[in-house]
Amino acid sequence: MAETSNTPHVLKSQANWDALYFYQKSDVIYQLAFAFCERFIHLYKDRTRDQVIQAARSCNQNIVEGLADGVASTEMQLKLLNVARASLKELREDFEDYIKSRHLQFFISGEPRYADMLDYCRYHNRLSDYEPFFAQWTDEQMCNYAITLCHFIDRMMMSFLKKLEQEFITEGGIKERMHRARTGYRQQQDERLKQLEAEFPRLKQALAEAQAEAAKWKAAFEDLKQRALKMYYEKEEEIKRLKELLGEEKL
Repeated sequence: MAETSNTPHVLKSQANWDALYFYQKSDVIYQLAFAFCERFIHLYKDRTRDQVIQAARSCNQNIVEGLADGVASTEMQLKLLNVARASLKELREDFEDYIKSRHLQFFISGEPRYADMLDYCRYHNRLSDYEPFFAQWTDEQMCNYAITLCHFIDRMMMSFLKKLEQEFITEGGIKERMHRARTGYRQQQDERLKQLEAEFPRLKQALAEAQAEAAKWKAAFEDLKQRALKMYYEKEEEIKRLKELLGEEKL
């Protein structure tokens, strides 16, 4: 039987992560972290360089992997997205430590530069919005923008995780979806079987009536056929007799 719209599904729809703001910002934070390390952290003398880049990459990649795994497993999706958040927190801590260790300043509420930074990070999500500044900002500016982006990404991901949590509570994981899908399919089969069994006596009666009607029409046809043949032969004999009669008169 063909699948209907009421048939439960095992696999969920693939999320378009490129359309999600927290993924777009995570792409920005990775590229920003890489540019920051290229400009301000020595390639060989400071191990923080690798840690910063790897933490930013882990955040970005685990978002992609988590959303991809979400097609089959909500549980795995939740785990991987939380790994992404953990990497994001590690990255934020590295930028905060950089500011502290270099005796730089955190942008704080009430400052014009803080308000400008907050508005820019809130309403700009694409790499193209930030990339032109990577070669212009000071290390202090890059750190503060990175920290702010980390806060926004974390808040957005928490909202997304809360939504996934509610879906998991109401819909369950893949095993439960598989059970519902299989059970739903069997129920549809059982209902169809009951429907057919209920219809069968009526169809059987209709067939018997049709066969009886066909037999009646067949008998009528045979009768009509025999009468037509009888009339044909009678007329044929009459024609033959008349021809013979006319032939005798000519003689």
